[in-house]
Amino acid sequence: MEEKRYLKWYNKVGYGSGDIAGNVVYAFLSSFVMIYLTNTVGLNPGIVGSLIAASKFFDGVTDIFFGAMIDKTKTRLGKARPWMLYAYIGCAVTLAAIFAVPVNMGKTSQYIWFFIAYTLLNAVFYTANNIAYSALTALVTKNSKERVQMGSCRFIFAFSTSLLIQSVTVGAVAALGGGASGWRTLAVIYAVIGLVVNTISVLSVKELPEEELNESGEDAGNETETEKYGLVEAVKLLAANKFYLMICGVYILQQVYTAMINMGIYYMTYVLKNENLYGVFSWAVNIPLIIALVFTPTLVAKWNGMYKLNLRGYMLGTLGRGLVVVAGYLGSVPLMLLFTAAAAFGQGPWQGDMNAVIASCSEYTYLTKHKRVDGTMYSCTSLGVKLGGGLGTAAAGWLLAASGFDGTAAVQTESCMQMLYFMYLWLPLIISLIITFVLSRMNVEKANDELKKRI
Repeated sequence: MEEKRYLKWYNKVGYGSGDIAGNVVYAFLSSFVMIYLTNTVGLNPGIVGSLIAASKFFDGVTDIFFGAMIDKTKTRLGKARPWMLYAYIGCAVTLAAIFAVPVNMGKTSQYIWFFIAYTLLNAVFYTANNIAYSALTALVTKNSKERVQMGSCRFIFAFSTSLLIQSVTVGAVAALGGGASGWRTLAVIYAVIGLVVNTISVLSVKELPEEELNESGEDAGNETETEKYGLVEAVKLLAANKFYLMICGVYILQQVYTAMINMGIYYMTYVLKNENLYGVFSWAVNIPLIIALVFTPTLVAKWNGMYKLNLRGYMLGTLGRGLVVVAGYLGSVPLMLLFTAAAAFGQGPWQGDMNAVIASCSEYTYLTKHKRVDGTMYSCTSLGVKLGGGLGTAAAGWLLAASGFDGTAAVQTESCMQMLYFMYLWLPLIISLIITFVLSRMNVEKANDELKKRI
């Protein structure tokens, strides 16, 4: 029997556009915050990395906390949409603040300024907005195909936005006067764009009534109402779900991978001697990802689920990254671009159906524990972005500092050059291998089908 449909095409597009707002924060921050702080403000990359790592301690409980708060929220707008709407105001303000570190301040004050703004953005505002946005996948439709389509649409917007930001930012900063003022002005522009698009996305979908979410085939043991639970119980529910732990681990690794790829601006500047190649490599990453996302819903249907597609895709992605390493040591930019594109294409399906996998993961908890934890389950998305992206950026700062990097020097030491090879070529390959192994163990769809047959 065909599943009931809940969404029109414009609901899916409107929802997906929300990742434009998310990525004017995330892509801008992850790609350029380190080089802004080291080469414009003049801060030490090792200290910046340590501050980013310290900020993660404040992030530790906020993901699950906001997920639980979303699950408990009941308003006219629904559970998730109010959090998505209002939290972005804080995202816009703190994003601008991060790229507005006063240049006439003492170094200690500059570090404090950055730490406060970065922590507020990640631990509070981005967390609330991103978990709410991700949770909408499970709250506006119960149709598994529509969830995959929403995920694909979302990440098409995400990677298109990343591509645009990575391609135009360096030139835009120069056009706006360069230096600290150029970065500050561009951050404000990105913040305003994000605020407008986020509001449109919130208003483009409508959450289903809770009674409808809990009814029919997903109703484990004929429960008519899910039990209430607190923060401690939420943590226990997540820890008891092995698929949540796998997804969370993959998401964190994926964001560390992205952070290392974003450090490519250093690789292009000092190894390939052309910082403008960073935008070219962004095309090689994002265009294949977007193409893969377009075909993901069709491939999911053809292969009767997401497991085989995700695993085979990441196998291709890992092979591609291995060939990028070979091309890098050969010094062939065209081959590096070709194999970078192949790797990105293979990684695309997981990006597109990841939200649908998380929805299945939430269903697994409902089938085994009889408790609906959609908002809390989607904490893995924010947790992954913050821990993975933050720790990836922090590690990049530590590695750069350990290699003797000097942002004011025109020529870097040999130890620094070797570190750039390791960061941009070898670490992404190692991470891809680990993710491929984890995905080989993550067949949550099969587990759910077996549970439903038993019930």
